[in-house]
Amino acid sequence: MNYLDNILFAILLVVGIGYFAQNVKKLIRNIKLGREVNRSDRSSERWANMALIALGQSKMVKRPVAGFLHIIVYAGFVIINLEVLEIIIDGLFGTHRVFSGLGVFYDFLIGSFEILALLVLISVIIFLIRRNIIKLKRFISSDLNGWPRSDANYILYFEIVLMSLFLLMNAADYHLQNVPGGFGHYAQAGAFPVSQYLAPIFDGMDNALVALLERGFWWVHIVGILVFLNYLYFSKHLHILLAFPNTYYADLNQKGQFDNLESVTKEVKLMMDPNADPFAAAPADENAVPGKFGASDVQDLNWVQLLNAYTCTECGRCTSACPANQTGKKLSPRKIMMDTRDRLTEVGKNIDANKGVFIPDNKTLLNDYISPEELWACTSCNACVEECPVNISPLSIIMDMRRYLVMEQSAAPMSLNAMMTNIENNGAPWQYSQQDRLNWKNEN
Repeated sequence: MNYLDNILFAILLVVGIGYFAQNVKKLIRNIKLGREVNRSDRSSERWANMALIALGQSKMVKRPVAGFLHIIVYAGFVIINLEVLEIIIDGLFGTHRVFSGLGVFYDFLIGSFEILALLVLISVIIFLIRRNIIKLKRFISSDLNGWPRSDANYILYFEIVLMSLFLLMNAADYHLQNVPGGFGHYAQAGAFPVSQYLAPIFDGMDNALVALLERGFWWVHIVGILVFLNYLYFSKHLHILLAFPNTYYADLNQKGQFDNLESVTKEVKLMMDPNADPFAAAPADENAVPGKFGASDVQDLNWVQLLNAYTCTECGRCTSACPANQTGKKLSPRKIMMDTRDRLTEVGKNIDANKGVFIPDNKTLLNDYISPEELWACTSCNACVEECPVNISPLSIIMDMRRYLVMEQSAAPMSLNAMMTNIENNGAPWQYSQQDRLNWKNEN
């Protein structure tokens, strides 16, 4: 490799990583648009949660077939990309298989990478069959129409191309290593348990052409990795990176335990204290805008909920377990997360277009993306939270938006409004006074 190739590689690397870093900054900014919430407590539990769920894939294997295949792809993605370090060093300094001096250990590494690459190829093909031929129910839902369905397939195609290039690159290298008398810098290095069976396709070719093909596979492979890296920002596959912080900052409280609004709690305590100063709850600034109850847009959600939206894998396990969805209701927890992410992306683009300031666009997450009908269909059973393989909570977003409907717009369903009125007037959800509460015992 000459100096021009080294310089070209360095430029490619800087541009690829630089663009990725720029998008990561946007991602962090968008997440920080959410309200503050403290998730710094119980750090040992949080580390354990992340190790077990994000690293250990413990919730994935609840569905054994998909779980096992996903673990193969996940392990392949992490382990095979260790060879990227060697590619970067080779690309910058013009070396070839710079780690080959590790000897037997290097042989073991390359051999392991090849076996994993083959397993990843098989797993990805099975995933494509499940999505596009068998068409599992959770992959053909209407909330995946358009880009989400294409995105899921694109990433699988990416994996096939990257793994194939890796094996073809090694096959060409293996062929050149075994040229009688040697050829160029292709010294014996590595073990090739898979690609050695691909190497015969180069038999009969001119060795210079095989070397050119090997370099071509090498270049397209590294370019593909950089393209894949930058594609993540625009894809549901951000979960590859965000599953770790998402599981760390997950809500560790018991499922079904909801937080109380601090402002409401303070008001109730004042009402129940006969010695309280009635003006104690008044804001210091009489011109201050009162805080909003609940959430109508993404800025009203907390930053962990926005992190949840970006981490959603769109696997549909939440929706397939949702009793409301199973009975034909409009609610899909997966759609709740996808809509939240889409709205957050739209808000981020608004900020980019207006030099760092959000200009109201007459849109909100509520109504423009998520309808009240969807929100009120939820039974708050936590099935979606339990099923999510990366600890996302669609329910927390649903409940915050319900709060807004009830406390800001008085827009609860008629049956719920009647119940709350009965509680206020009668001290019970039934429509009769306390004096009549025991009349049932006199009936035959």
